[in-house]
Amino acid sequence: NEISIEKEISYSEIPNFPEATVEFHSGKLIYGELSGKKVVVMSGRFHLYEGYNAWEVTYGIRTMHGLGIKNLLISNAAGAINLDYKKGDLMLIEDHINLQGSSPLAFNGANNFGNIIAQEQKIQLHKGVYTSVLGPQLETRAEYRMLQILETDAVGMSTVPEVIVAKQLNLPCAAISVLTDECDPENLQPVDIAEIIAIAGEAEPNMITLFKEVIKVL
Repeated sequence: NEISIEKEISYSEIPNFPEATVEFHSGKLIYGELSGKKVVVMSGRFHLYEGYNAWEVTYGIRTMHGLGIKNLLISNAAGAINLDYKKGDLMLIEDHINLQGSSPLAFNGANNFGNIIAQEQKIQLHKGVYTSVLGPQLETRAEYRMLQILETDAVGMSTVPEVIVAKQLNLPCAAISVLTDECDPENLQPVDIAEIIAIAGEAEPNMITLFKEVIKVL
C-alpha cells in the first residue's frame, strides 16, 4: 500500500515460478517506487512445508537478483523464544540456525543495518538469533526447550533459505521478524491464527517505517 506501483505480475504468469498456497500470501510480483527508489516486492512467499523444494522456495530471490536488485530486505512472522520479547515486537535477525533439514545450495552445479534508524524513529528493535524449522506444525514443549538451549531468540518456518541464497549471490541482505506469539514451554496456549494476523497488522506500521527509511539511505 506504500508503493507507487508501476506493474503487478501474478506468479502464475511468470515461467517456472511457484504459486503461493498459504491463504494470506497473495502471490504477485510488484514493481514500483518506494522512498524514491525502484523496488521489486514479492507479495507472498514460498515455504518448504507447502511441498516445494529449496530451489523453488528461493526461486524468487534468484529472479529478483536477475532483474538487478542491489539489496534484499526480508520480513517474516516468528514466535518469540526469548521470553523478554513480547507479541508485536520487532527483531533484527543477527544470526540464524537452520533446522529445516535442507539447503538451497545442495544441488549439482550450485556454485547490519536498520538499528540506527530504529533509534531515530523511536521504534524498539530487538536483535537476536532466528531458527528456521520445517513446519507447518508449531513446536512441542520439548522443542521449545531445545530452542532455548540453542540460545534461539525467535523461531519460524522461512527466511533462512532466502538468506543463504542471497549470500551465495553476494546480495546484501537484512531480515526482520515480527514476533506474533510467545513460546513459553511452561505456559503454552492454543494458537489463534486470526490473532497472529492481527498482531502482525498492528506491528506493520513500524516495519514499514523501518523499511522505508532503510531504502532511503541505500
